Amino acid sequence: MSGKAPKRKGDGYERELAKYFNKIVFDNEDLVQRAPLSGGGAVKSSGGSDLKNTPHIYVEAKRTEKFQIHQSVAQVRENIEISKSESMPVVITRRNRQETGESLCIIKLDDFLELYKLLLKDKKI
Repeated sequence: MSGKAPKRKGDGYERELAKYFNKIVFDNEDLVQRAPLSGGGAVKSSGGSDLKNTPHIYVEAKRTEKFQIHQSVAQVRENIEISKSESMPVVITRRNRQETGESLCIIKLDDFLELYKLLLKDKKI
């Protein structure tokens, strides 16, 4: 696939993720949105997250069959550095014909362990 089709597919996935976040996390309130011009261009140079209004996480969305995990993680970490964000870097990806909820989230082990500690503390384990 070349040209505009992959961009359109990526843009659609970002909208899909925003809608899913709103449904699952924010009880259908329209808070999370796709960042304008994400996927390159102006946002690329400013290091913007693919989704807006996701407190504490910095999302890089990838809809691809040939996922390059280390490149994707490097991209989100570089964008965080450029934007001077203190949010947790998260790469979210899915393949074609996969449900949105089956997307994979990639985070560093140290970030995962911080979340896990919070969960255990909340559950009083």
